[in-house]
Amino acid sequence: MKINWGTGIVLAFIGFIAFILYFVVRMNIDDSTDHELVTDEYYKQELAYQDEIDAERSASLMNAKLKLEKSETGITIHFPESFDSKIITGKVSLYRPSNRHLDFDFPIRLSNSHLLIPDNRLLDGRWDITVKWDYEENSFLFKEKINY
Repeated sequence: MKINWGTGIVLAFIGFIAFILYFVVRMNIDDSTDHELVTDEYYKQELAYQDEIDAERSASLMNAKLKLEKSETGITIHFPESFDSKIITGKVSLYRPSNRHLDFDFPIRLSNSHLLIPDNRLLDGRWDITVKWDYEENSFLFKEKINY
């Protein structure tokens, strides 16, 4: 049987489509690939994004910058000395881009102007740290990417 060029093009298209479909089916069935969103409530977070912008602007205007310091015992977050640390409330969130099961949050409870995130909770690699905190009815936000 002789194959002309029209039949060859049709066979090439069928082969290419089969090749692409094989990889599509394989990626959807394979459990080692995770196709989830970054967070479970992605759209809810997007609606609250203006609040984050306002909180970052408020931190900038009131000179409420936080400082991160890496040490052997963990990561220390230094709050501004001019603020009374006993009335600072909020939450610290650590997000691990490579594994969502390592993410954790904890409340801010200060007795002095700094907060220590212990070393035993942190694995080596990249962490996104978000500190949402309130002081005297003002909301502040601090975001930093750190390699630990």
